[in-house]
Order: sequence, then C-alpha cells, then structure tokens
Amino acid sequence: MTRRRARPCRPRALLAAAAVPLALVLALGLAAAPAQATTPAPAEPSAERGKRLYTSYCARCHGVNMVNTAGTTFDLRRFPKDQRERFELSVVKGKNAMPAWGDTLKPDELQSLWLYVSGGGG
Repeated sequence: MTRRRARPCRPRALLAAAAVPLALVLALGLAAAPAQATTPAPAEPSAERGKRLYTSYCARCHGVNMVNTAGTTFDLRRFPKDQRERFELSVVKGKNAMPAWGDTLKPDELQSLWLYVSGGGG
C-alpha cells in the first residue's frame, strides 16, 4: 500500500469556500433587520425646508423666491397670512391650472411650505 502524499494547503480555496456561507449569513441577517431602524425621522417643519420644497415643486410656475415676473400665476407674496387652510387645500387638491400635490407632499412638508410662503419667501 502506498501512502498518499498530503496536498499543500491553498489559502485562496479556503477563503472562497468560506465566503459563500458568510455572504449568505450576512444577507439573511441584513434582510431580517427591522425597517424602522434605517428609516430616518421626519425633519421638523421650517421655512428653510419650505424654501427647498418651493424650489423643487413651485418655482417653475410661481417664480424663483416667489417672484413671478410673467404674471400668469398667483403672486404668492400676496397670499393672505391668515388663510393657511385655503393655501393647504389649493396645494393638496390643486386649483385651476395648478396640479394637486396631495399625493406628493407629506403633512410636515406642507407645513414647511406654508412657513416659507407665509413668511414672504426670499
């Protein structure tokens, strides 16, 4: 009977063999992590945040910093400061040629937008 000679250890082969189960364990562990742990808390409403939202959603029609030089849409600088409900209804439901943003903006974003508009923009 002849003795078989032992094969030399191959580190790359060992690493490759260990990598597959390790990747599987990591993937399953990450998938099982609770979703709320990675979801950031909503930002507090602020006029500064409202300005960013205004720039993204409103400036195209109502003008940069609420300055509408074309005069084709409502001048938001003149929007009555005591009519927040009217403002929110117009934004959420839309009005005339203005689209409805109710499915896009969250309540805290709508509040930030109001803080910006009611503060006069700019």
